[in-house]
Amino acid sequence: MPNQYQPFNLNTDITSTKTLLHEALPLTGTIYKFGTGSYIDENIKNFSHGQFQSVYDYPYLSSSANHIFDLTLGYDETSDLSSSTSIQNSKKINMYNQMTQVLLGYTANTGDDRVERFESDLNISDNDAYMTSVFFVNFSRLLTKDQIKKGTFSMKVATGSWADATTAGEVLTLSDVSASDTGGTAAVLGGEYGLLYRSDTTGGDSPVGNIFYQAGIAVLTASLFQNDLADTLQKDFSDQLGDLSQNQKTVREALTGSTISASCNALRHRIADISFNNTTEINSNIYFCRVPWNRFNYSTNPTYVTGAQIQVKSLASDTPIAYVTTVGMYNSAGELLATAKLSEPLRKDPTNELTLRVRLDY
Repeated sequence: MPNQYQPFNLNTDITSTKTLLHEALPLTGTIYKFGTGSYIDENIKNFSHGQFQSVYDYPYLSSSANHIFDLTLGYDETSDLSSSTSIQNSKKINMYNQMTQVLLGYTANTGDDRVERFESDLNISDNDAYMTSVFFVNFSRLLTKDQIKKGTFSMKVATGSWADATTAGEVLTLSDVSASDTGGTAAVLGGEYGLLYRSDTTGGDSPVGNIFYQAGIAVLTASLFQNDLADTLQKDFSDQLGDLSQNQKTVREALTGSTISASCNALRHRIADISFNNTTEINSNIYFCRVPWNRFNYSTNPTYVTGAQIQVKSLASDTPIAYVTTVGMYNSAGELLATAKLSEPLRKDPTNELTLRVRLDY
């Protein structure tokens, strides 16, 4: 217990700062079985409720497996896809509504438009660019950390046939090229979101989805898989669940006539690569611990004094000397809250003053 304290000046001795750390994350298609082969593999977990599909980097029963993302889909109840004859119709509607409620929030209206809908622009209130049928790629917190860095997201989607998705057709690159920390995004209930643009030889650049940075969710419009982008794409958008046959369906047939898990398999078959930078936000309090010339010149270590004689002094008239090795931070009740060790002892005597910078990260 120290016999003296040096109080902080709240105006000059304490400040706060924020540091953003970024990590590049490439997710190659081989992790989630892109290309040919069986979709019923140990990296993919389908649930009995059938509402989404989870993807792992190793067999999901392994203790070393990491959850990387979930896949699901949905459409708005006002969409022409909504029908009592559509497979899992209510679940697909509920999935769309759940995502819009969490990410976009509610409108001031009642009835069918009480919930905001996804749009392929940055103004959800203009109601002129609805995406009423969409696929969701929900990345795990392990990957995104605090958020996805704006302007770094990229996803490659293959448009070729089931047997040869990459070379038999075009590979579309979806990216948030217009987003940055200074613009190109919009703030909604679920955080900030930017637009995903496709870059290809037939359609140029046009928005085909949203990327929600803090939530870590990519939303892809189902019209991405229409044949106005690539003639082979709508014809060969395949679903396959439980067998090795090529059950080729158009995107409309897949959304209405297939289960969510089967359509997730079809989507996963066409995602070649995903890459983005995540962001870890480190908040810090910085304390400037002042050691004035006339304080802390004596050590509280019991060995500092022997027989009433200070060990580091040869003569009584010599200047006292101490060495600072540790900083202790106490509350008003004298309770120790934190300690900081110096890399090397610092000499302290009445001829010098020290200012020690202590940073607490959280």
